[in-house]
Amino acid sequence: MLTKTRCSWCEKDDLYRDYHDHEWGNPVYDDATLFEFLVLETFQAGLSWYTILSKRENFRSAFNQFDYTKIAHYQEDKIQELLQNAGIIRNQLKIRATVSNAITFMKVQEEFGSFSNYIWNFTGGKPIENNPKTMKEVPATTPLSDTISKDLKKRGFKFVGSTVVYAHMQAIGMVNDHVQDCWKRS
Repeated sequence: MLTKTRCSWCEKDDLYRDYHDHEWGNPVYDDATLFEFLVLETFQAGLSWYTILSKRENFRSAFNQFDYTKIAHYQEDKIQELLQNAGIIRNQLKIRATVSNAITFMKVQEEFGSFSNYIWNFTGGKPIENNPKTMKEVPATTPLSDTISKDLKKRGFKFVGSTVVYAHMQAIGMVNDHVQDCWKRS
């Protein structure tokens, strides 16, 4: 049986391998999926991606399938309900930021035609092809993630520091940080 060579970070278990093989680093241009990853990445702040990924379906259920048009209208009763949901990360600031970010997300859509147009404009619509030999060569932030973070914050987004933004860029394929010998490079 042939085994695939993968980026070392994903060899923990099948959940990680599946995410690596089917999502991480694949370019995403769909606003609904971009918002989903934005929510998940903001909840990751200070936590491991594995923690978030293992709760992804709980987040999906709790946050109306990541429907930003519904999330933007959440009232205090819904926020309190989310704070009682043991299946997600019950951080009040992050939950409230998700509601605020949904509103801001739609404002960006109005201004740019789509969030995809806005975010991908930073790379000219194409992924940045990094070519790391090992995961140690992959940065946590870059000057571009710093720039995007500042712009998102200026627009009113919350929990979008440069590290969160760079992780988002990796997740949505704005940067390709698969290591040189990873099968995703072939």
